[in-house]
Amino acid sequence: MIKMGMMIGDRYEILEPIGNGGMSDVYKAKCHKLNRFVAVKVLKQEFSENTEFVSKFRTEAQAAAGLMHPNIVNVYDVGEEGGIYYIVMELVEGITLKRYIEKKARLSVKEAVSIAIQISMGIEAAHNNGIIHRDIKPQNIIISKEGKVKVTDFGIAKAATSNTITSNVMGSVHYTSPEQARGGFSDEKSDIYSMGITMFEMLTGRVPFNGETTVAIAIKHIQEEMPSPRNYVPEIPISVEQIVLKCTQKSPDRRYQKMPELIEDLKKSLISPNEDFVRIDNGEQGAVTRAVSETERAQIKQEVRQTGPISAAASNGIALQTPPPVQQPKRKVVDESASPVRRVRTGDEKESMIKRPEPEKVRKPRPSQPVKKVQAKPQTRSKAEVFDDDEEDTPAEKIKTIIIIVLAVIIGCLFIYFIGAVIGVWGGKASQDPGTVGQEQVHVPNIVGNDLEDAKKALDELGLKYEIEYQTSVTETHNSILSTDPEANEKVAQGTSVKLVVSNNGGVELPNVVLYSEAEATAALEREGFKVVKLEEQSNEIIRGNVISQEPAGGTLVARGSEVVIVISLGRVNSDISMPDLTNMTEEEAKAKLEELGLVCESVSETYDDNVEKGRVCYQSYTVGATIEKGTKVEIKLSMGPEPRYYSCDLKVDAPPEYEGGVANVVLKTPDGAELFNTTTSSFPVPIKLTQIYGVSTGVVTITFTIYVEQDTVDAAGNPITEMVPAQNYHSYEVTFE
Repeated sequence: MIKMGMMIGDRYEILEPIGNGGMSDVYKAKCHKLNRFVAVKVLKQEFSENTEFVSKFRTEAQAAAGLMHPNIVNVYDVGEEGGIYYIVMELVEGITLKRYIEKKARLSVKEAVSIAIQISMGIEAAHNNGIIHRDIKPQNIIISKEGKVKVTDFGIAKAATSNTITSNVMGSVHYTSPEQARGGFSDEKSDIYSMGITMFEMLTGRVPFNGETTVAIAIKHIQEEMPSPRNYVPEIPISVEQIVLKCTQKSPDRRYQKMPELIEDLKKSLISPNEDFVRIDNGEQGAVTRAVSETERAQIKQEVRQTGPISAAASNGIALQTPPPVQQPKRKVVDESASPVRRVRTGDEKESMIKRPEPEKVRKPRPSQPVKKVQAKPQTRSKAEVFDDDEEDTPAEKIKTIIIIVLAVIIGCLFIYFIGAVIGVWGGKASQDPGTVGQEQVHVPNIVGNDLEDAKKALDELGLKYEIEYQTSVTETHNSILSTDPEANEKVAQGTSVKLVVSNNGGVELPNVVLYSEAEATAALEREGFKVVKLEEQSNEIIRGNVISQEPAGGTLVARGSEVVIVISLGRVNSDISMPDLTNMTEEEAKAKLEELGLVCESVSETYDDNVEKGRVCYQSYTVGATIEKGTKVEIKLSMGPEPRYYSCDLKVDAPPEYEGGVANVVLKTPDGAELFNTTTSSFPVPIKLTQIYGVSTGVVTITFTIYVEQDTVDAAGNPITEMVPAQNYHSYEVTFE
């Protein structure tokens, strides 16, 4: 248990709490060995008791301790004392980027890009040391009072992701990459994705994907197209827009591959913001099929004459395979002006052969014939090899030719037989699908009583297709085969579709997803094993993106794997409105304005703001002028006034005018009566030096001292006399702290 004033590691004195998060609490402390203030991050107890997590946490934190960079909150020390696990870090006085965005609603393009460059440089330093952050978000970025941007929490995210912990502990799912959302491998490009989302929020004042649950948001990261920041702030330059979109590509291979590439483009965008220089790889260039031109064909032939088979590089991307050193019989070679039509060699010959021309064998060229365009498919080796039309055949080839002719005759006879069978010439019945005529005949397997998956495998092995029809049964096992059509042992052609009647006595109750968001509905249905089909239509009652209806209806007993149709609302017709400016309105005024426009005030909270009067709106969740739909939920925050900060007091208390000597008591208190200083003295002035006075900017000094006053009395004889008697006197005045 951490207490104020306790000493950790024999050197760090805990002074006060300064923040907390999902996994840890942060305290301001003083390092007595180096005489400096530091931040001490202490693991919460539920994580401290997990030995596996602690081990990974310490390993990663120690690795992060090796990072030293101006844009990283440096880690000084890692330790444990009495079951308390802690990290000692650089103390940065400032606010998080999240708070900064909230205060300004959104940042200017130049400021956002400048901050992004500093963040990227810090992340680059970590990547160069083999450390991936895995939790880049505005909450983990601090802007110091001097304007320096620093990234914090390096080394913690990796330990966290290797344990089963809640999403509030892990940080916001709003910034996670698709591969992290799937639970897959994450690397430098995952940090680049999160950096792109952070830039999106800086530029627009909002995150690109939102939802009611973390699962819904994660699904949007995986499935939904990334919106352009220019949809919300049209004045964003095209270069900055493209940088954000490249960072947030779903496929890691289409993002920036390294931080230096991103930093280079960010710097260029400051110089040429309206230049469209960002290139996003469409991932298909390497697989384009193109025709071989006549010029390329001639070039290839010339290369073959001079050097033999050539490489893909030498042939401008047209790959020719190098033949093996196999002795080949001599062949006639056709002049190059002859027809390019080739004969296909079959059999065991696997490598293409390209013969050099032999002048003594050349005969009179034939007239040129049209050239057929050939497309080169990348990374594909053809089994058929190409030779000239008029080459002489070897004896082996002649035998093969005869065999091919015989086979062709046999196949032709079989074809005629099957056609006759279909039309009844041979007295049989037409029991086959004309589309399967000529295919191999197989017997329908006896799969009645088998499990559906086993039945599918049996049919696949025989080359048969299948259609599934569910039938309610209380006696048979769920998903077992009740009957087949055609029946077992009936002879059919391969490719025939067999109807499977499958028992359904354990159907799943279909969830009711009406009014769910599209992502939530999809997740709920797919989690139960249903296939989701989506339709869209406009609705004046259901807000955009939510489910209007579903078929079958919720509560219906349906077999897993069935299709469920959901209809998604496109919102009202012409329902878009412009977000008003609620700043400086009272809570009642803001709510009335939202209601007037058909918007919903989702929540009201409070925050500190130096520029807005206490009790008035200082934040709204949508940027002024943004186009939103009626029914949209809007969050507002009311100002609590300027944020309390630390003050210091450096003054000298002089003797009050009535003081004539003796003992005096000097006390300094806050306006609410909290005592800051108390001393007894007999000499003035009295110095008062205080620091770290939290939240109050003024105080009251009170001096209590003794004075002597005249008092009428009588002596022992009863005669009236005047004596000087002591009395308490007070002198107070207000002072201002710095």
